[in-house]
Amino acid sequence: MTLTKNTKTTILILIAFAFSFAVRLIWVYQFNDIEQFKFNNEFMINTNDGYFWAENTRDMLAGIYYSYKGSRIEAAVSDISVLLVKILPFSFETVIFYMPAFFSSLLVIPIILIGRNLGKLEVGFIGALLGSIAWSYYNRTMVGYYDTDFLNIVFPTLLLWSLIWAIRTQEDKYLIFTALDIIAYRWWYPQSYSLEVAFFGLIFLYVAYQYIKKQDFKYNLTLLTFMMFAMMGLDSLIRFCIVICLFILLKFKKELVLKYLYYLFGLSVVLFMATGGLAPIWGQLKGYVFRDAIMTTKDQLQLHFYSVAQTIREAGQIPFSTFANRISGHTTIFLASLVGYIWLIYKRPIMLLGLPMVGLGFLALSGGLRFTIYAVPVLALAVAFLIVEVSNLLKNNYAKYSLMSILTIAILTPNIYHIINYRVSTVFGKSEVNVLDKLKKIANREDYVVSWWDYGYPIRYYADVKTLSDGGKHSGSVNFPTSFILTNPQEQASKMLRLDVEYTEKRFEVEKHNKDLDEDDPKYIKWHSSNIGQMTLDYGFKNTNDFLIALQTDIKLPKKTRDIYLYLPNRMLNIYSTVKLFSDINLMTGVKGKRPIFFFSTTFNENNNLIDLGRGVKIQKVGGKVIFQNKSIPIYSFIKTFYDKHGKLQKQTQRIHPNGILYVIFMQTYRQFLIVDKQTFNSLYFQLFILEKYNKKLFEPVILTPLAKVYKLKI
Repeated sequence: MTLTKNTKTTILILIAFAFSFAVRLIWVYQFNDIEQFKFNNEFMINTNDGYFWAENTRDMLAGIYYSYKGSRIEAAVSDISVLLVKILPFSFETVIFYMPAFFSSLLVIPIILIGRNLGKLEVGFIGALLGSIAWSYYNRTMVGYYDTDFLNIVFPTLLLWSLIWAIRTQEDKYLIFTALDIIAYRWWYPQSYSLEVAFFGLIFLYVAYQYIKKQDFKYNLTLLTFMMFAMMGLDSLIRFCIVICLFILLKFKKELVLKYLYYLFGLSVVLFMATGGLAPIWGQLKGYVFRDAIMTTKDQLQLHFYSVAQTIREAGQIPFSTFANRISGHTTIFLASLVGYIWLIYKRPIMLLGLPMVGLGFLALSGGLRFTIYAVPVLALAVAFLIVEVSNLLKNNYAKYSLMSILTIAILTPNIYHIINYRVSTVFGKSEVNVLDKLKKIANREDYVVSWWDYGYPIRYYADVKTLSDGGKHSGSVNFPTSFILTNPQEQASKMLRLDVEYTEKRFEVEKHNKDLDEDDPKYIKWHSSNIGQMTLDYGFKNTNDFLIALQTDIKLPKKTRDIYLYLPNRMLNIYSTVKLFSDINLMTGVKGKRPIFFFSTTFNENNNLIDLGRGVKIQKVGGKVIFQNKSIPIYSFIKTFYDKHGKLQKQTQRIHPNGILYVIFMQTYRQFLIVDKQTFNSLYFQLFILEKYNKKLFEPVILTPLAKVYKLKI
């Protein structure tokens, strides 16, 4: 029986989809028996941002709507999740856990269709196998990675396929398909502007070339017109109606549309610019490419804050080897992909349309590893094309398909090897979530739980409370107060805690009743400045440093409107130095402070004379000194902490040198060593979490466990 081309295409799509989905189940197989990765007998998700969508979806299902809690009600991820939970016989937790694996595997469809368009179905199939599991794409679409990434590449790859077909066939149906894909992509991922404009620009250059060569360019100009109307900064429904009306007009009054095509194109450009234009793209470039380490506010004080972009790994520069591995799985495969892409463009110039996705992927070299996924589909097709072309040099079919199979296995192997070894954990462990679940029964929904922004979304999801910062609200001005709270003594920290929460709530109320204020209005400027800046002015200071010093005195605090809790996890020790960065700065000048001494180690070797902590750091038992890169520094105090059989924290303290400047803490239960200076030792986090030594006038313990501790503010 001879299979039709459509049947072959369908079979290959199903095989590639099943392969992609099955590979993602490796993680489930590896951790199925790990109870710490489950809560209420359901796997938890493994990305912090996923809890934003999870909270939003859960609240939508429950019919609960919050004001100024931080969750967003209208979101594509949540809309689809709600629908699936309602129609499928699975729990909410199961749906959001497996959604990424299912939807991300849809990438195989446009990749195979592009290969078919190139006249080489096997290219599409091999490209789909690689592209669907490539290192970076897998990392951001594995089971539990409940975020927009699981369709962020599917939509632009579909758009690429649609544009290729439109330009090659000149058929009207691809005009509307392209426009609808753009609208759907923007609905799903509002930051899609950059790629849409890049595709538009490339086709515009082609139209300009056709104009110069006096070729017929009306179809492509019509395509640009449809794209521009679809790209406007208006509501999705409005854009949908516009392109549908335009398409109907084109079908029934084509001569009229072509007659006024230049005017329609001009109108689309004017409306595009009037409804936002390139502003969103510039905002993204500033955030990921042209970013500064220190950000300055535009308010009266012009304060300087540390930029969070400097501390986010996915927004940082990466070495070439990492860049290549994340796109193709190995540097050799990546280089072969580049050769294949050049060859592919030579043979099929239409694949120049893939340049925007490849270019955005290359932005990862300076803008951060998150961009690498954009280059995956095109370069997967490119290396597949190279494999097929090289294999076709052999005349014998058996030899040809044998070589093709061997080379395909060769490019898949390093990626599968990565997947097997990429044993990423859930965001929180079961023991930590139990703390938040218990807190949910204690705190009210309007209360605040304050911790570092990394934990904001999961705290809100499990404890059902408010937070000061999270994955979407963590600018330098937002992080400064939280950093100050966690890394300063309890007296100053407690006052800042009450101030920041009450000022945040006051800001919400002012914004609620003054939504239409002009940006130049003094009231707008006041409540759109930083909290710390407004505190400084309200307390009669012109210098924020003076205000911070005043926190050591008996200043009058705002009226208490709600309870505030501190969530202090052991995992924060790994990022304590980063947390400190945000308040270790002179806000008036932008000058960074002297970094405190902080050393954290979970591996060490001990003998009769020394404890070697690695990285050139050793503790001399005899003499009581710490050796930092051949410098000997006396120890003031050695503290050992451990939990007894009743689960109570015990401490043993030994004073060593009266004039010593370092504290050495051995957390025996965790097998962790800490070496810190006096400033760090006296910080709220160290005193409350590590030592459980709290000021009873300021704080009271609520939940105390080895992995996470919760305290309630009393003032």
